[in-house]
Amino acid sequence: MSSSYERDHHRTLRIPTVILLAAIVGLVIALLLSVLLTFPLSMLPGLWGQITPIAVSLFLCIIIIPISVARGRELFRMFGITLPEGTKGIGGPLPHNGSLIVDTSTLIDGRIADIGQAGFIPGSLIIPRFILSELHHIADSYDALRRNRGRRGLEILTKLQQDSNIPIEISDIDAKDVPDADGKLVKLAKALGCAILTNDFNLNQVARIQGVRVLNVNELANAVRPVVLPGEEMAIRIIQEGKEFGQGLGFLDDGTMIVVEDGLRYINNRIEVVVTRVLQTAAGRMIFAHPKAE
Repeated sequence: MSSSYERDHHRTLRIPTVILLAAIVGLVIALLLSVLLTFPLSMLPGLWGQITPIAVSLFLCIIIIPISVARGRELFRMFGITLPEGTKGIGGPLPHNGSLIVDTSTLIDGRIADIGQAGFIPGSLIIPRFILSELHHIADSYDALRRNRGRRGLEILTKLQQDSNIPIEISDIDAKDVPDADGKLVKLAKALGCAILTNDFNLNQVARIQGVRVLNVNELANAVRPVVLPGEEMAIRIIQEGKEFGQGLGFLDDGTMIVVEDGLRYINNRIEVVVTRVLQTAAGRMIFAHPKAE
């Protein structure tokens, strides 16, 4: 009982103040109209004179309060109060605290399904319909690579809807005054008060410049990779030749590249190596090592 009360209390606290003010203004208007209609309605004969004023008051409250919240910007302007553009919950969609807006690249990437299964997504996932349309357009492309990427994105979305415990919301929200999809996502994230889930580098930069929180799948993947220090030993399979003479390349399970000096002669063999240095680049992490036998 107490936990239910606490949830309702926290949900109430998250309601923006301007929405509460707009609702109160609507309630006052409804009550004033009810007072004006009470006297003539009370003159109706018999039981109608007692029931009708109450019914009309309730009807006016039910009708006027939602209208005042939806048209709050114009309502406040009538009283000489101008709300700044982007005020959450007034004349637009309500805030989605804890939810994430998903872009096309995240669905195509596919790792979002595993992240969701692991329980690292706290709220619901919002898929704007224009993102879904973009995914359909990619899936119908004449280019085989793009077509496969689009179909993979649709498969991941279906998997999320069927197998995941994460609420998926296909939303009609849009920013029709913004032409490109990235700009739409940033504007909607600001309006809804939620973060963007992406692995697109450019969208990541643009959103952060405008003060929108971004959860980058690539950054999460880099953060959970095991720490490797110089001097550590590991077993690695050399699978190809490196850029420099005599180098051999191998990879860890998470995709981290291992550059083994003088490792070319061990190609297609699994050997013990000793880490000499670790290099973090914009593209990811590279580990340099040499064969333990040397």
